[in-house]
Amino acid sequence: MLDKERARRIIARRVAAEFQDGDTVTLGIGLPTEVSNYIPAGVHVMTQGENGILGIGPVPDDMHADVRVTNAGGALVTINPGGCYFDSVTAFGMIRGGHINAVVLGALQVDEAGNLANWIVPGKRVPGMGGAMDLVVGAQRVIIAMEHTAKGEAKILKKCTLPLTATGEVDLIVTEKCVMNVCPGGGLILTELSPLVSLDELRAVTGADFTVSPRLKTMNAD
Repeated sequence: MLDKERARRIIARRVAAEFQDGDTVTLGIGLPTEVSNYIPAGVHVMTQGENGILGIGPVPDDMHADVRVTNAGGALVTINPGGCYFDSVTAFGMIRGGHINAVVLGALQVDEAGNLANWIVPGKRVPGMGGAMDLVVGAQRVIIAMEHTAKGEAKILKKCTLPLTATGEVDLIVTEKCVMNVCPGGGLILTELSPLVSLDELRAVTGADFTVSPRLKTMNAD
């Protein structure tokens, strides 16, 4: 069984491999923030923060942390040379105007229709949706980075049971166990499978139907 730190590393590194040179991307709070640590050498990506930063760098260590530089969730970040700051109105203008190539978000639930629930648990005191609704509608591509289950319960479902953030907007799901594409109009295709998990084991912890790509790849699980 993977420990949490390794699982998060596998997910973040795999998501980072999705970016193309020149992309502008927005990383949600939590696990998605760690994606900036694994952007491949030679791939220039401008990472945007909805609180008004363009050019976010890797998560800082204690020596390089600056309490004045945070992402939208209040977590400490770095800013790369050439980065800049602006107000949140400009940040959301970029998002709503379709200028973000990809957004990476965590999720409480995703379903086989590409629906996303990532902001509230009924009856619990948790943060609201923040800018997630704008991000998933405005970004050109929506990537979900999350652990495959929560307390043993499936997070990829036939139909979300929590309040939705958006309908039919998810394009790609990356967990520590697999990578799945969401087809236009709905349906999941398994494109990569961790060598630590069998296909039967994956089906047992996935609450949605999926088809297996004839070009199924082995996911990097280091």
